[in-house]
Amino acid sequence: MLTLVDVLECFSGKRPAQAAQPIRCVVIDSREAEPGDLFVALKGERADGHNFVADAFSRGAVAALVEQDLPLDCRVIDLRPESTAVAQVTLPVCLRVNNTLTSLQDLSGWWRSKFNARVVGITGSVGKTSTKELVWTVLLRRFRVLRSEGNLNNEIGVPLTLLQLEPGHKRVVLEMGMYARGEIARLCELARPAVGVVTNIGPVHLERLGSLEAIAAAKAELVEALPPDGVAILNYDEPLVRAMADRARSRVLLYGLDSRADLWADDIESEGLEGISFQMHYRRESMKVHVPLLGRHSVHTVLRAAAVGLAEGMTWDDILAGLQDRQAQIRLVAVPGPRGSTLLDDTYNSSPASALAALNLLAELEGRKIAVLGDMLELGSYEEEGHRLVGRRAMDVVELLVAVGPRGRIIGQEASSLGMNPDRVCLCEGNQAAIEFLQETIRPGDCVLVKGSRGMKMEEIVNALGKG
Repeated sequence: MLTLVDVLECFSGKRPAQAAQPIRCVVIDSREAEPGDLFVALKGERADGHNFVADAFSRGAVAALVEQDLPLDCRVIDLRPESTAVAQVTLPVCLRVNNTLTSLQDLSGWWRSKFNARVVGITGSVGKTSTKELVWTVLLRRFRVLRSEGNLNNEIGVPLTLLQLEPGHKRVVLEMGMYARGEIARLCELARPAVGVVTNIGPVHLERLGSLEAIAAAKAELVEALPPDGVAILNYDEPLVRAMADRARSRVLLYGLDSRADLWADDIESEGLEGISFQMHYRRESMKVHVPLLGRHSVHTVLRAAAVGLAEGMTWDDILAGLQDRQAQIRLVAVPGPRGSTLLDDTYNSSPASALAALNLLAELEGRKIAVLGDMLELGSYEEEGHRLVGRRAMDVVELLVAVGPRGRIIGQEASSLGMNPDRVCLCEGNQAAIEFLQETIRPGDCVLVKGSRGMKMEEIVNALGKG
């Protein structure tokens, strides 16, 4: 467990004996602080963490990482490079640094260097979180595994995960997101991954990076960071991902639906809400696989997780057992809806590719099909075309389309323009309007897909309907 003396050593090189206080957890939200925590005062777009240091201390935090003087009655230790001494430690204590975000990252990299755990990094435009969860359930069959929680996949989340490392951890599974070039390279500098998984390249963040090729170059930073004895696990079916093999110093393992890949699948059968089955091939081995994941697109997720298991020397028995774990189904789950309907909760996030995959699953199910589709964000120049593409597929699949938000309206308008009866298209400004409409409309046996970008908070719709 991280201690206060570790923090002091990281920044000052000194280990004062009186600072052996264990750090229970490192937090950035004072409301989450508990006794024994280290609070990091980050300056964000909406709030400055320095305004909440007192609140963190009142909840039991023993130390705070700060970059400015505060009107608090507590010990302040200056850990900036120009400082030469570590003062007597009394709790609670403010630790003064030049930049709290950079210092959080530096501390996580320093702490990670104390451990021999192998790190699996996962990046891509779509499917990072579901892949991370399935890789976790596979590796759990043999190792004690630390994984990033929720969507802690950025320059803050990855360091927070690394600071949870303990001596018993043998593997770490990290989701790595990015908004700009260099960000994944920085995360790799901290985490030192031995295995890198790239899912796919799509127009998510296109407005920031400008082109799919630029997005691919940013994601390839994971591949470039792998050591010669590492393994790059790449999607053979996506040319921009497959081409990353040329950037690798490590061994490359290709997966996909093409028999030219190292690990590949065919004979895919969807079994609706019961999962999917397919034939999986690796070298001269072939096996029938059934997993409780929803949708044909989940085959790629399974192949990624199996590839990581192979890269880590696991047996097929352990890999296949891990693939059966229902804990990994977090992205698209079926929950009871009102009046005997079924809600397909896919509100974690959305993009054109994942929305099409969800609609394809809906097409395979019994009952009247309803799609509740919201804005897909950060598509840049692909925004209108991406929403229209989803509208075209929705017209073919659903009996009733509920489009939520200003961009979601494009989905509904595209379906209507192609001939979908206007009575079957409902345009809603926000979630509440969609909830009210659906509460009056859903019938027994309906299958209702709810999907939108995270910023749309469409879980509000599922939560409201699930109570009905």
